[in-house]
Amino acid sequence: MPLSTPPSPLLSASQAAALAPFAALPDETRLWLLAFDRPVEAALLAPEVEALLGRWRHKGVEYHATWTVLEDRILAVAEPTLATQPSGCAIDGMLRGMHQLASRLDQTLLDPQAVLARLPGGLRAFDRAELEARLADGTLEGTTPLLDLTLFNLGDLRQGRLERPLAATWIGRKYLRAVPST
Repeated sequence: MPLSTPPSPLLSASQAAALAPFAALPDETRLWLLAFDRPVEAALLAPEVEALLGRWRHKGVEYHATWTVLEDRILAVAEPTLATQPSGCAIDGMLRGMHQLASRLDQTLLDPQAVLARLPGGLRAFDRAELEARLADGTLEGTTPLLDLTLFNLGDLRQGRLERPLAATWIGRKYLRAVPST
């Protein structure tokens, strides 16, 4: 299914195809990225996610969210109204519903503070408390790709900002030490 706008050169063809459900939405559209602890099939999620998002309303406002699954374990939800008319209660309700949905499907959503890294064996989540130890033992290094689950809008996702090397993130700024020159 082709995109109505050309994909960013920063995205692979498969990444661009995964964003096809968002093609008609503006870059300013509010985005939530929810990571599961293991791979999940979009077909398994579809009935539950469609039902939840189809009834997403708060104080008379009906939200029109679109969703897709990225990397086989990240549920991306995009909703344009909340970019200009934010409602913390509406967002909390949607997130609470997503956690309940995951539980009904025998899935677990990761803590939003978790760090998701692309390692040779696939995606792996780390608690923030263990980052320094994983850098010290070499599991993580400056070039390790991290997936940024804090992206705020659809434009960031389209521009390929989901995945960045650890050194280019807050983790790199906090934990990587300059190596003294000899």
